[in-house]
Amino acid sequence: MRSSGDGTVGGAPGRSLGDGGPYPLHGSTVGQAAQRPAAVPDGGAASEEIGYRGPTACAAAGITYRQLDYWARTGLVEPSVRPAHGSGTQRLYSFRDVVVLKIVKRFLDTGVSLQNIRTTVQHLKERGFLDLERMTLMSDGATVYECSSPDEVHALLQGGQGIFGIAVGVVWRDVESALSQLHGERVDTGETLVGHNPTDELARRRNRAV
Repeated sequence: MRSSGDGTVGGAPGRSLGDGGPYPLHGSTVGQAAQRPAAVPDGGAASEEIGYRGPTACAAAGITYRQLDYWARTGLVEPSVRPAHGSGTQRLYSFRDVVVLKIVKRFLDTGVSLQNIRTTVQHLKERGFLDLERMTLMSDGATVYECSSPDEVHALLQGGQGIFGIAVGVVWRDVESALSQLHGERVDTGETLVGHNPTDELARRRNRAV
C-alpha cells in the first residue's frame, strides 16, 4: 500500500514509500498518476464518454437512492461526469464512480469508520486503472490497508491485522457485468444506450468509423 504521513507501514515504523507493502491508508495519500492503460475493463475512453444516472448507479452498486444522494451531498462519493445543478438536473456517474460506490457500501456494512472510508475513497481516486485492477483493500475495523499481491494479503492476515478484504478487481468486474444490463448515457449527445454493454457499442462505432 502506498502511504504518506508518518511512514508507518503495516505496523513497522520507518519504512519508506518505495518499500514493499502492505501499507495502511491514513491522512492524505500520494497516488500514482492515473494514466489509462491501453486496455482497461471499462473500455478506456468509455469512462469519459458514458455516464450513468443515479438509479442505474444504485442498481449496479447495490445501494439505495437515499444513500447515493447523501454521499453526493456530503462529498463522500460525488458524480465525476456531471454533478447536479439545481432541480431537474440529472447526476451522471462514471464507471469508476460506481465501483467506488460499491466499495463504500461494503466497508460501511462491515463497520469501517467513515473517516477511514473517506481516506480510502480519496486513495482510489488517485490510483491508476491497472493499480485498481490488482488491488485488495483489507481492514481490521480501525485501519484500511492496500495490498497489491497475495503475499501482502497473507502477511497482513498472519499479523492479525486484516479481518475483512475487498478485491477491487472483483468488484470492478461485478459492476461491469451489472452495468452491461442497464442503461448508459452518451455524455456528448445524451443518447441512451439500452440493453447492452455501452463499451461494446462504442467499440463498434469506432470500428465503423475507421
